[in-house]
Amino acid sequence: MTEIENHYNKALDYLYSFVDYSLKHSSELAKADFNLDRMFALMDSLGNPQSMYPIIHVAGTKGKGSTSAMCAAALQAAGYSVGLYTSPHLLDYTERIQINGAPISHEQLIELVDEIKPYVAKIEKLTTFEITTALAFMAFGKYGVNAAVFEVGLGGRLDATNIVTPKVSVITSLSYDHTAVLGNTLTLIAGEKAGIIKDGVPVVSSPQKDESLAVLERVAALKHSALTLVGRDVNFELIESSLKGQSLTVDSGQWTVGNAPRSMVKLQIPLLGNHQIENAATAYTALKVSVIPITDEQIQKGFSQVQWRARFEIARREPPVIFDSAHNQDSFAKLSETLEIYFPGKKVYLIFGASEDKNIPGMFAELKSKIEKVIVTRADHPRALEVEKIQQLGEQAGVESEAVTPVKSALARALELSSKDGSIVLSAGSMFVTAEVMSAWKNIK
Repeated sequence: MTEIENHYNKALDYLYSFVDYSLKHSSELAKADFNLDRMFALMDSLGNPQSMYPIIHVAGTKGKGSTSAMCAAALQAAGYSVGLYTSPHLLDYTERIQINGAPISHEQLIELVDEIKPYVAKIEKLTTFEITTALAFMAFGKYGVNAAVFEVGLGGRLDATNIVTPKVSVITSLSYDHTAVLGNTLTLIAGEKAGIIKDGVPVVSSPQKDESLAVLERVAALKHSALTLVGRDVNFELIESSLKGQSLTVDSGQWTVGNAPRSMVKLQIPLLGNHQIENAATAYTALKVSVIPITDEQIQKGFSQVQWRARFEIARREPPVIFDSAHNQDSFAKLSETLEIYFPGKKVYLIFGASEDKNIPGMFAELKSKIEKVIVTRADHPRALEVEKIQQLGEQAGVESEAVTPVKSALARALELSSKDGSIVLSAGSMFVTAEVMSAWKNIK
């Protein structure tokens, strides 16, 4: 191990020495002391670097990562030095803090951690996520970022990112997830997500169910924040879709300059699935509403070049190997729809693991007609559910399964089965399982 890697691992050990709620069980999450006082105090002591650059702030249940990535790619194409903060990471912790499409270096993380330590020491009960969010704010200020996109970690109202006053608040598709913390109705979940809406700051929302939309409209009105609803105020339409990517049109009329006629802008994205069309329309609208100077041509260029891994990522065409991040019932419904679009009638060997707070029977139900067999496995993560419990739930849902651990062995088994009948090897259910599958694939392909 090099000296830099040794210091980098020590920096990670330091970050993980604090409370990391991403590693806690849902019962502990529900009792967590979430508040923004610690973040405000920490950032104030650091000179509030989050006020040095314009920010697009993105919350939602599904699609917030893809939407954030598209916004960042477009801003980069427009010539900005762009910061992108997302979570969790797939393969390396620094993926959470990116500048111009690349994670910060291990050396930079070491430097930032050393810099923040004395300030952290003065504030009690800071969490791993809060400190990491502060590191992102610092990094973007220190390394010359002049536009940034911040993805909310959990919820919105009490999320560590919610100390910003952005140019636009974005809320992507809302569905049931983290119900122990956010609530078990769409009204409660939407209330938490709507917590990112700031006084007088415009809001852009993806299409929502009526129950969620009612909450967003109420909060936006209370905050005197203009709400633009994609699919109602801004129309979009799929033009073409293939394994090479997708094209769509978005109504650009309300941002047309002067007396130019109302028009539609055509966008191309490499990301697959109907839900990504919705995300692209949301990202386009967010960029326009933000009033950060950017042209349609720059947005077109950025969207065409966006990269966002483990979103129906086809690692091999034949027999297909697909990495996906679907991890709730709604995203499994979208995954099933996407499979039918690109691989109609094809069966899948599903490499599956999940956290203990997920609706696993609901996820299986959405994909049941396509499942040849579930290869149940377990990520190296404290919240990962035991394979035996997942198999029991699979049996109740009427899907055939076998348990194979560790994850790399589950991939080998799925590939073995696929080689005999050409079925799809698909990893989904847990970002952590998919990350381990991706690492294993890199070593065997």
